[in-house]
Amino acid sequence: MSTCAFIGLGVMGYPMAGHLVAAGHTVTVYNRTATRAEAWVAEHGAVAAATPASAAAGAEFVFLCVGDDPDVRAVTTGAGGVLETMGEGAVLIDHTTASAAVAREVHTAAAAKGVGFLDAPISGGQAGAENGVLTVMCGGDQPDFSRAAPVIDAYSRACNLLGGPGSGQLTKMVNQICIAGLVQGLSEGINFAMRAGLDVDAVVETISKGAAGSWQMENRAHTMSAGTFDYGFALDWMRKDLRICFEEAGANGAKLPVTEIVDSYYAELQGEGLGRCDTSTLIHRLTD
Repeated sequence: MSTCAFIGLGVMGYPMAGHLVAAGHTVTVYNRTATRAEAWVAEHGAVAAATPASAAAGAEFVFLCVGDDPDVRAVTTGAGGVLETMGEGAVLIDHTTASAAVAREVHTAAAAKGVGFLDAPISGGQAGAENGVLTVMCGGDQPDFSRAAPVIDAYSRACNLLGGPGSGQLTKMVNQICIAGLVQGLSEGINFAMRAGLDVDAVVETISKGAAGSWQMENRAHTMSAGTFDYGFALDWMRKDLRICFEEAGANGAKLPVTEIVDSYYAELQGEGLGRCDTSTLIHRLTD
């Protein structure tokens, strides 16, 4: 069992840190909103720290799950960040969906202190985090991955090393590009079925077993047809992720025409005040 710190107790981080405790690891947490950390401590009986640096002191593994590039920098290389206190040989694992550039930046800063680093964005949504079955996409060095993977197993069903620093973030970009097109296609299909007078549940039950099947269909089709979007991965966060994809595509020359169209639809929905709704609210454009 390992000594761990977990920085960021949002929708994903809160249950992930809980799974570490359930697996027998010693965990100290930090969250920017202290009341959230206090609630987590009350539930799991562990310890909260006043700063990321104090949470990370003495930890073998430090986990991050924050918002965006500036947040990653703030809790790692910023004043009071975890790299101030992490010891040589410890491993820093960043589950934030951020840019490949910031992953490489933090990898370099960590290496200068003898600390390992993995960029390790996750997929599986809130349900995946709560049920401990996330997919983890890692970039970094093999020795660091080999040490961290057994600990990450506490909340994952798949954890793979995809390449050097930044490779995890690049893989998550592929994931989000694919999801954008899938959710729009699913929205159009469900709307078509509803307008054709079909039993949507029966249709989905049938076609989900064939070539059209996907995680999105299995987990979102029924709620989309019911018009419920108050859970899951927020549209605002999807737009942040797609912005990162477009920035990387601008650098590597990849063309993302369908993703650009779907992003423009998300922008419309944000303008209607739906930014905190689940990404599957794309169907709202078609049924409203």
